Amino acid sequence: MTIAIHNQIQDIFLTEGRRMPFEKNTLIPLADELADHIAYISQGHVQLTQQTLGGKELTVRICSEAGLIGDVTLFSTTALTPFSATALTTVVLYVLPKVMMEKHIAAQPNAMIEYMQWLQIENLKHQSLLRDLVLHGKKGALFSTLIRLANTYGVLLADDAVYIDLALTNTELANLCGTSREMINRMLNDLKKHNIISFDKGYITVHQLDQLKHAIDCENCPISVCRID
Repeated sequence: MTIAIHNQIQDIFLTEGRRMPFEKNTLIPLADELADHIAYISQGHVQLTQQTLGGKELTVRICSEAGLIGDVTLFSTTALTPFSATALTTVVLYVLPKVMMEKHIAAQPNAMIEYMQWLQIENLKHQSLLRDLVLHGKKGALFSTLIRLANTYGVLLADDAVYIDLALTNTELANLCGTSREMINRMLNDLKKHNIISFDKGYITVHQLDQLKHAIDCENCPISVCRID
């Protein structure tokens, strides 16, 4: 989520939605109890994944506070295969049935505009990520993911390095990039060897962000677009 859902839409969820807390590492039942619902993330980080027909798991995104998950295709009967959702931290959701959210949106023009802005940014994020994957393959997937993680969860350090304040295993990083853990291990170690990144206990620090951007011909998209959530 980049144009943070707030004001009109946030108020709808906080006043009308059902509060649902989830502990770290628990599954969020988007395909079962919360089918045909839309949820606002009030606290925490949620990992959305999808399995291919061959059983391979792909992490689509990591959503954070002020994000929306669930059946976000308002005013549409198109059915999409639901993602699997896991709480990476303690998570608090506010949940509304899709039909109820549609009624609120239809009655509040400002909320409708806010929702359309969010959808437009989401489309731009998907387009820019697809560009990196198509033009630069596995390397582009990893470098783009590191840049997006830095933009989303980065903390700027005194030496201009960026500390990514979200712990990820190499398997989780591989799932984000759509490749194998072994491939990610090799590429991460190569980046570490050249002092571009360092890592400790699942936390990555990017020391030369510009090097990653240069390697994938970064177009310097706005931070609101170049994110992982």
